[in-house]
Amino acid sequence: MATLDTDTAWKLILNASNRSNVTLPLPGTSQPALRINGKSWELVHQATEDAKNLISLFLPLCQPIKRPAGNHVIGQLGQSLDGRIATVTGCSRFINGDDGITHLHRIRALCDAVVVGAGTAATDNPRLTVRRANGPNPTRVVIDRHGRVPPSHHLFTDNAAPTLHLVAGEYDPAQKPARIGQVTTIPCLGAADNPSPVPPEHILQVLQDYGLRKIFIEGGGVTVSSFLKAGLLDRLHVMVAPMIIGSGRPAFSLPEIDQLDDALRPRAQLVNLGSDMLFDLAFERRWN
Repeated sequence: MATLDTDTAWKLILNASNRSNVTLPLPGTSQPALRINGKSWELVHQATEDAKNLISLFLPLCQPIKRPAGNHVIGQLGQSLDGRIATVTGCSRFINGDDGITHLHRIRALCDAVVVGAGTAATDNPRLTVRRANGPNPTRVVIDRHGRVPPSHHLFTDNAAPTLHLVAGEYDPAQKPARIGQVTTIPCLGAADNPSPVPPEHILQVLQDYGLRKIFIEGGGVTVSSFLKAGLLDRLHVMVAPMIIGSGRPAFSLPEIDQLDDALRPRAQLVNLGSDMLFDLAFERRWN
């Protein structure tokens, strides 16, 4: 019996998306390979350690959302050993290695939407598509209240996937937004001169109105931290690269605490991705 490798494990994961209480066969055969019962799972086929790790990391992202108004939100940060996500000038390509980037693309493939803040979109000019793994492209979402992202950037020009451009303005879910090609511009972030941050709960409501319920908050640090501070992350993947920058932008921006009893202590598993170490943090906010 052939040992299940990471490529086959990823095929099983894609087949498990939004399914529960099923037994999945080894791809291309009728031989049982993976049993899923609610939130628990059992691998019934010999597998490599890397394949087991892959299934353990990604099956929690596959579970169906049962509540009509529910959602599932995963955040991600890639940082150096000293907790930096960029240099003082904003340079962040690439802190994480090839294995970390592949991991990032796999998360995208399992989510309905991938969200970035304007700073990350403007500085990195990302594509936010799935290129290093099999799987569908998510809807791309950029939070851009002040119109900081140049219109020439990939998100607005490559037509590789639908893009929601969230901009300043009052939100009216009944109003049909402007759409050019694959880009839909949605006024929903309040007045441009409002100094208060946009509530993350509001972002999730807008996305739900567009049928997007599995949400990946990819960056940057301020955006991910705002969802974490609001208690809206179900899961957080922190990839740590063997690199010391010594200065620059911190990964997390959270309120100060006086006592360690007030620190966040999510359930965690540590996985060696190869080029990076991954902390898979489970907050289990409101899965269903």
